[in-house]
Amino acid sequence: MAIILHHYETSPFSQMVRRALAVKGVAWQSVIIPNMAPKPELTPLTGGYRKTPVLQVGADIYCDSAAAIGRIEAEAGPTLFPQPLGQLARVIGGWAGGSFFMATVGAAMGALPEGAIPQAFWDDRKALFGLDRARLAAMNPHLRAQFAAGMAWIDATLSDGRDWLGGGAPGYADLIVHMDLAFTQRFGIALDPNAQREAWAARVSAISEAPAATISGADALAAARDATPVATGSVDPASGFSAGQPVTVRTEDPGANPVAGTLLHLSTAAIVIHRDDPAVGTVAVHFPRMGQILRAA
Repeated sequence: MAIILHHYETSPFSQMVRRALAVKGVAWQSVIIPNMAPKPELTPLTGGYRKTPVLQVGADIYCDSAAAIGRIEAEAGPTLFPQPLGQLARVIGGWAGGSFFMATVGAAMGALPEGAIPQAFWDDRKALFGLDRARLAAMNPHLRAQFAAGMAWIDATLSDGRDWLGGGAPGYADLIVHMDLAFTQRFGIALDPNAQREAWAARVSAISEAPAATISGADALAAARDATPVATGSVDPASGFSAGQPVTVRTEDPGANPVAGTLLHLSTAAIVIHRDDPAVGTVAVHFPRMGQILRAA
């Protein structure tokens, strides 16, 4: 069944996931979505989840790039978690996609002059993340220093001559750390020259981001409508939740929308809910457990 990525070109996490698909050698279909709400051709699939990207495989919908990476890793092909780093790459991903990403955003965008980015974008991100332009501007010197300090860790890691952060093959750690570096470069932020880092960055940049095909949002809705979710799972009674229970799931972001459904699976790794929408029928929506607030409805 085709893998469909709902994304937009300049989304940092979308860039990371596009390259993950290439590392795995997986053909995929592209649906371009707006970079701000509303997203009318995506909401029937996600129930209102706000972040980008979203991965779709038939009637199974993967919200959050961490869930998308887990689904992509299940495909045949080279692992995204090569040894010796292995699953420790997820810890690096939690840093590079979490606190360090916010420092990256502040370093890159905090010094932008008023009007460089439409006010509607700032308003959207302030409502969702609490991202305030004036606050970022005030904190920009500190955040630039934090970004440089974090990249110095990467420089030190590469100083032994390795080609990739995890050793001999590209993986999730390379893709998500490079995501931060590429984001700052887009806004003209430069670091002190470092030959090892620059060679590593060139290797990551050479990984293709091209889809096999581009389809419409309507095509993606039809693909979900014509499919049946394949997700299965279980819920540990000790969790305080039970299978089939009405629940909501929302990210920890202050302006996140709760996504409502019935609980199918709950573990320390993942949350999966069933939800129904007139446009697509029943879909299974997958979330990582980390970073999500699960509540009884």
